[in-house]
Amino acid sequence: MTPAEMKRLYHITKVQLEYGLDELLPEQAFTQVPKTLRKGLFWVKNRYPEKPLGERLRLALQELGPVWIKFGQMMSTRRDLFPPLIADQLALLQDQVESFDGQLAKNQMEAALGGPLENWFTDFDIVPLASASIAQVHTAKLKENGREVVLKVIRPDILPVIKADIKLMYRMARIVAKLLPEARRLKPVEVVREYEKTLLDELNLMREAANAIQLRRNFENSEELYVPEVISDLSSETLMVSERIYGIQVSDIEGLKANGTNMKLLAERGVTVFFTQVFRDSFFHADMHPGNVFVCPKNPDNPQWIGLDCGIVGTLNKDDKRYLAENLLAFFHRDYRRVAELHVDSGWVPHDTNIEDFEFAIRTVCEPIFAKPLCDISFGHVLLNLFNTARRFNMEVQPQLVLLQKTLLYVEGLGRQLYPQLDLWDTAKPFLEDWMAQQVGPQAVINAVKDRAPFWAEKLPELPELVYDSLRQGKVLNQRMDTLYEGYRASKRQQATGKLLFGIGATLVVCSAILLNSYTEQLSAACAVAGVTFWLFSWRAYRQ
Repeated sequence: MTPAEMKRLYHITKVQLEYGLDELLPEQAFTQVPKTLRKGLFWVKNRYPEKPLGERLRLALQELGPVWIKFGQMMSTRRDLFPPLIADQLALLQDQVESFDGQLAKNQMEAALGGPLENWFTDFDIVPLASASIAQVHTAKLKENGREVVLKVIRPDILPVIKADIKLMYRMARIVAKLLPEARRLKPVEVVREYEKTLLDELNLMREAANAIQLRRNFENSEELYVPEVISDLSSETLMVSERIYGIQVSDIEGLKANGTNMKLLAERGVTVFFTQVFRDSFFHADMHPGNVFVCPKNPDNPQWIGLDCGIVGTLNKDDKRYLAENLLAFFHRDYRRVAELHVDSGWVPHDTNIEDFEFAIRTVCEPIFAKPLCDISFGHVLLNLFNTARRFNMEVQPQLVLLQKTLLYVEGLGRQLYPQLDLWDTAKPFLEDWMAQQVGPQAVINAVKDRAPFWAEKLPELPELVYDSLRQGKVLNQRMDTLYEGYRASKRQQATGKLLFGIGATLVVCSAILLNSYTEQLSAACAVAGVTFWLFSWRAYRQ
């Protein structure tokens, strides 16, 4: 380790010990160490013994800075890996962190643009509108038309900090995996690797801009979701310029009610927007926490969601969508056998899984849930219980399903906060049934024909020529087969003739040996020569 890495490691260790996070270390790691020596190793005392462990973990991550805050946010989405007392606390980590100097942010923007901000903007506000763990947002107006925009800039010099902290995270994850055998199920190294990829992706604002453009196009002219327009010409990897929006934060319940918002419709639209993104578009906003979701105040009777910060998106392939929809519909009908079979068919659990045992485990977990009224059942937690049960049968962690599960929990939580009587099952079931009808049956055939129609229209003029070529090639192939067959038959005839000559030659050679004793040498030699000649001709014929 370099001196800088050692210093950073010391600071991280000190903060963790001040918040008593050594409680997370396994007892097994110290079974060979005397108790007094163990206490001596932890020279910093817990300053907050009265606080629960989950809260202390959250506070420690906040103190360690943006990289660790983001890591805590990511861990809060892994409710399949962490107990609720920790996951719930980590979910409280907010996007608002200490901002950096506005003049420094301006310098970063000008470096990205290649000139003074005044060349493109007016009314630039040096005071940030918002500050997050990775980036900071300032407001301005476009010089050419006065349109209000926001400028999002990556924190300066954050990449070296991220790389150093990620390196230390890997070291600690490997240590935990070795010291605590149970930690292998939590896959600490894989969790850090997933976090590293997510974090590095978020450092590229062009990626976020592309995600926002795609999501905006998917919901163009939609009354349900609005995504601010990105000003692509002024955006780069370290700067993103987009339309400024005015809305009510979705967590501001009192503000929404004061505006006369139709809370029931707003909650139901949150559900339909989510399922539309997942099943229609296979492209969903995977970071829909309250800080990234607003509500347009213009039409409270026809409320529209506004989605921000598209740095994290999820995708599902065709097979995953199909299996997921069938799983959910099977749950609606309590067909646990079908749920078990789908998990095996999809490859989410090993193919040698005992279906009967798996079905029984799913029924044991889910039947108590279904004993409640549907409006009291958490759709997200049912999915969570399903994946936890499947993991007991060696289900591998599916990153795309984890993102989806996290987003579903966000959406359902927001929906129930807006409208506690929301029945997500009742809202989602018709959508899923309609989608499945589009994928299976006559309608699916019609849709497939429609999708392939442009291709066939393009190939139709070539069809007669293709048919003629196919017939001509078939005729040539038949002729070649006939030639090969005749050659085969001729070869067999030659082999038969060769065998006959070979036999005659062998007989003459034998006769020459007999005559050698009974008659003249001349007659014997003549028989031998004839026999060898027949033999050579027969061998040649046989080889051919």
